[in-house]
Amino acid sequence: MISIDGVQKSSIRSHYQLGTLFYRLLWGPHIHHGLWSGDESPYEAQCNLTDTLADLAGISADDKVVDIGCGMGGSSIRLAKMRGCDVTGVTLSPLQRRWAAVSSKVHRVGKRTRFLAEDAEKVVFSDGSFDVMWSVECTEHLFEKPDFFRKAYQWLRPGGRMAICVWFEGEDTTREDHRRQCEEVCERFVCPSLATRDDYAAWMTDHGMKIVHNVDWTERVTRTWEICKQRVDRSGVRHLAKILDKEQVDFIDGFEALLNAYRSGAMQYGAIVAEKPKLS
Repeated sequence: MISIDGVQKSSIRSHYQLGTLFYRLLWGPHIHHGLWSGDESPYEAQCNLTDTLADLAGISADDKVVDIGCGMGGSSIRLAKMRGCDVTGVTLSPLQRRWAAVSSKVHRVGKRTRFLAEDAEKVVFSDGSFDVMWSVECTEHLFEKPDFFRKAYQWLRPGGRMAICVWFEGEDTTREDHRRQCEEVCERFVCPSLATRDDYAAWMTDHGMKIVHNVDWTERVTRTWEICKQRVDRSGVRHLAKILDKEQVDFIDGFEALLNAYRSGAMQYGAIVAEKPKLS
């Protein structure tokens, strides 16, 4: 597992407080990768990622979902609207929480969604509160990843599922050039660590969960950063970032670093769905 020093919870919160503006300008309401299978627009590809993960997790109207790292509420709102399920979103950013709450009302799913400004590693839910723990591109920002998955397991009812999308460290962890690429991504995107696909699978199965899907989507999501780079160049948003906050410049300049890490194999992107045993 790749770890770096110096990342603090306050810097992650600050990144998303101010970075929300840049995410929204560059990428729209869904601040996660797009999943392409053809000539979809970026928005269609982002919805496709949410819908595909929801299909893999078998999410239905009967489910109660906790969306860890819900951002501006894009996935939470889409799950509530398209699947009819009940969703509790958790974000470290109070600004994102307010944005998500307003958006849910605009999309007429306010009664099926609620949003909390909480630390995902400290938030408390009763055992068996949810059918699905959903997390898209959030666990990279967690400091104690194994401990989080232990607690998330307890939040789930018997038969419940974990459904996550993750920036993984690549499989060849011995290459120094790959390690340097991962460390640069961690620094630019405020991630305390990256872990491999095997690490994540082990954190789930250690608690008795069964892996039902473990898919590599790297080639299908890489276009995300190609498009983001083009939008930065066309929009001049980097100049706005220089005025507002230097860390946002580091974030924007990191798009190419992440793109190169995908292309070299230093990093991967994928989804894992695991199921908690049902009561016998």
